[in-house]
Amino acid sequence: MENKELQKFYIDIQEEINSTLVTEEEGTNPEQVFTELALSYLSDAGETENYRVCFDEKISKRGVEHKINGYSLYENYETLDLFVTIYNGDSTIQSVTKGDADKTVDRAVKFFRNAIYKDYVNEIEESSEIFDLAQTLANVPEVKEYLTRVNIFLITNGEVKADLKTSDTIAGYTVFYRTIDINYLFNLSDKSRVPIEINFEQSGYKVPCIVNEIENSDYQSWLAIIPGLALADIYEQYGARLLEQNVRSFLQFTGKINKGIRNTILKEQHMFMAFNNGIAATAEEVTISDLPNNQGKAIAQVKDFQIVNGGQTTASVYHTWKKDKVDISNVFVPVKLTIVKNRDNFSEIVGRIAEYANTQNRVSASDLSSNRENHVLIEKLSRTIWAPPISGETTQTRWFFERSRGQYKNDRNRFGITPSKRKQFDKQNPRSQMFTKELLAKYINSYEEVYNGKKLVVGPHIVVRGSQKNYAQFLNYNFSFKPDNIWFEDLVAKALLFKNAEKIYGVKPNAIGDMRYITVPYSIAWLGFKLDYKLDLYKIWKQQSLSENLKSKLHEVMSNIEDYIKTQAPGSLYGEWAKKEECLNAIKNEDFNIDLESLKADLENKLSEKRKKLTEDETQKAEIEASLNRLKSIHIKTWKKIENWGRETQNLTQYQYDMASTLSSKIRNNREITDIQLNQGESILNIVAEQNPELFFDMDDFFNADNDKKEEEVEISIDLIERIVQWDKRNKRLDAYKYRFMVDLLEGKKELTDRNKFLAGLNLKTAKKYGFR
Repeated sequence: MENKELQKFYIDIQEEINSTLVTEEEGTNPEQVFTELALSYLSDAGETENYRVCFDEKISKRGVEHKINGYSLYENYETLDLFVTIYNGDSTIQSVTKGDADKTVDRAVKFFRNAIYKDYVNEIEESSEIFDLAQTLANVPEVKEYLTRVNIFLITNGEVKADLKTSDTIAGYTVFYRTIDINYLFNLSDKSRVPIEINFEQSGYKVPCIVNEIENSDYQSWLAIIPGLALADIYEQYGARLLEQNVRSFLQFTGKINKGIRNTILKEQHMFMAFNNGIAATAEEVTISDLPNNQGKAIAQVKDFQIVNGGQTTASVYHTWKKDKVDISNVFVPVKLTIVKNRDNFSEIVGRIAEYANTQNRVSASDLSSNRENHVLIEKLSRTIWAPPISGETTQTRWFFERSRGQYKNDRNRFGITPSKRKQFDKQNPRSQMFTKELLAKYINSYEEVYNGKKLVVGPHIVVRGSQKNYAQFLNYNFSFKPDNIWFEDLVAKALLFKNAEKIYGVKPNAIGDMRYITVPYSIAWLGFKLDYKLDLYKIWKQQSLSENLKSKLHEVMSNIEDYIKTQAPGSLYGEWAKKEECLNAIKNEDFNIDLESLKADLENKLSEKRKKLTEDETQKAEIEASLNRLKSIHIKTWKKIENWGRETQNLTQYQYDMASTLSSKIRNNREITDIQLNQGESILNIVAEQNPELFFDMDDFFNADNDKKEEEVEISIDLIERIVQWDKRNKRLDAYKYRFMVDLLEGKKELTDRNKFLAGLNLKTAKKYGFR
């Protein structure tokens, strides 16, 4: 079963790659599209952050010297992730040999070993996508001070069955090796994250503990004392991955040293337990062992260990040990460990524990909750607001907000239950119009600056720092209001602006340069600032495109800003300078001799169309209508099949398979469906789509047969009704109440609705049976 599911996942990935290649600009290749897809999975799971997909390969007479497909240098310079990819385009999963895997990893190792030495940067062409990284590794002092771990990831859509080396020391840095193959990605897609498992006992650490004996079906709590060395050891390997992901996003974990903690370790180590509050953590499972000589119990092993409070304590213990080379054998850290028993809601419960564990921080639990509600609102808006058709097209489309990973794929499976319905879903919800929370933050934060008091907290210099930092700033400073339809339309306009700018910038060899991730947000920000944010976003929304004039101007702006950053950045450290406010201020002070008068037609003016804000009732009505359409799109014979399947397999409760029968009857007779029936129908269809989608496979045939039959049927009209009434006056074959119904239709006392046409059709069949022609 798992092999079948794995193969299906593999095919889905290949389809997504091919679909992306069709919509992306020329120059994109399957290997980099796959790399982007794999890194998005890793980023969502908290295993990397702020990644940049780029490609560089050095080939000499000896063959390939080095190869890089992407990298991530964390904002605090503590972690460097290097990614190197093996991709195959076959229709089935291929095995990756140990030789190929080792050889590919060694190419990434060679890049790092050489890049950390200053002279190597001179060998890399300035136009290379990794020139910026090589410059940073060689010349930024913080790298030497803070770089703690290098993770080299082998990314592949094949299977790696061989054991590869796990760690090494290169140029004085600890290097960890990770293999991310198709199995690992499949697990991530299913579980959203691969849990961290720590075996304290095997590593030689004693973690004494006591348990809270109170019976509780949701969780169990342990109080423990973890040696500082054990904490430093696991932090060296996992870094920020140890910190629960929601907390990491909101509280902007930096991993830097707290001076108070450092001073305690250096001067008063024995007072550490007294001075420090310790850490709070959660886990899925814990293994307890007995300490020798009846000394009590100890935590031997934990599965899915996540720190929900105390990330700074952990980082400070580690860095003091590493940088100051101090013995921390007398440092012990108190731990409150919560084992979450409820597996079904594990992630949600851990998230809530994390929220409440951090209520003393400036981001409170209510702030976190409010942001969650806003995301739900955007999701609802994205499912109910139809974008106008693009010029030359007739189909309206939606901009699909993926609030959590996999929603697009799941909805495609739920709604695309037959080939024709899948085609319809793809047309109405183009993959190119799907966006995530991180992209949402990028589109909005690039367009307009936000100040907190006098401090600039949102702008392109924040966007350039990477998706996680930018997303955190968006949540904290740019998302405090309730989204409505006008906000959503403006968001889409900003998305169109950003995506068009990326396309205009281009892909090598047809690109403006090699700094797209910097130049695009800076150019949009410069344009917005210079136009006083008067760009007519509603016009962009209505046209679902940019004017040719605006596209041309964007190209001119981007060319100038690219050149400016390259010539003005100190020490050619483009990426580092672009992260600073001084870079933004310098660019804002330039006009680049660009004439913006030609953009008058693209700006708001007194004649700009007024916009109507939808009420909550109108939005809810659109939701209900979408849900009704889904239920009515299921053929009545399919509802009958669902009823029988639910009864025979017991995969539906009696209430549910009875409801399937009720819905079949109501749809057939065109009767009103209640809110309860609507909700139950949605739930039933979701169960079937997940457990037995084959039930939908012959639905197209049912509808085709109905259409053939309809062509043979006579259209019910007033003329036809009059003929039936005249015929029945003579033949007296209809029941009296049926005859009266037909007369009421003829005299206009009843409207000729679809329902009444259906009833008149039944009377026609009766009349035909007795000779009406």
